[in-house]
Amino acid sequence: MTLQMTGRLAAEDRTELGDLCPIERASELVARRSTVLLLREASYGTARFDDFVRRTGLTESVTAAQLRTLVTEGLMVKQPYREPAQRQRFEYVLTEAGHDFVPILLALASWGDRHRPRPHRLRMVHAGCGAAVEVEVRCANGHVVGDDDVTVALRSRQRAATD
Repeated sequence: MTLQMTGRLAAEDRTELGDLCPIERASELVARRSTVLLLREASYGTARFDDFVRRTGLTESVTAAQLRTLVTEGLMVKQPYREPAQRQRFEYVLTEAGHDFVPILLALASWGDRHRPRPHRLRMVHAGCGAAVEVEVRCANGHVVGDDDVTVALRSRQRAATD
C-alpha cells in the first residue's frame, strides 16, 4: 500500500501529521481488545451487561469500564429497562457512531478469516439472501478503490466544516 500526501500546511497549521490522522484518533478509542469485543457483541444485538460479560469472557470490572467509555465517547447509549418485579437496570445499544463502526468489524472479521483461519469458521452473510458479506473500499463516486489508489489529502478548515 502506497499512500501519498498532498496539500500544503500553512505555517500556523504545521503540526505532526499524526495529530491530524483520523486513524490515530480512532485507534486511541477502539484499540483495546475489550472495546472491539463489546462493539462486536452490540452489533450482534447483545444489550445487557450480564450478556456482555458472558459472551465476551471479560471480567465485570473491565466490561463496566469499557461500556462507560463507549457511552462517554458516543458509540453506545444506556437505556433503562425493568423486568417484572425487578429493579430498573440499563441496556447498552449502539448509537449512529456505533453503527458506523460495524463495517470496521466486518473488515476485521474478513481479514481474520482470510489470514488467521480456524478449523471452524463463522461466515458473515446477508440476512436477506444468504450471500456472503464482503467489505470493499469505494470513493464517493462509487468506484472500487484499491489500496494503491489511495491518496491522503489535507482538507482546509473551511472545507472540513462543510463535509
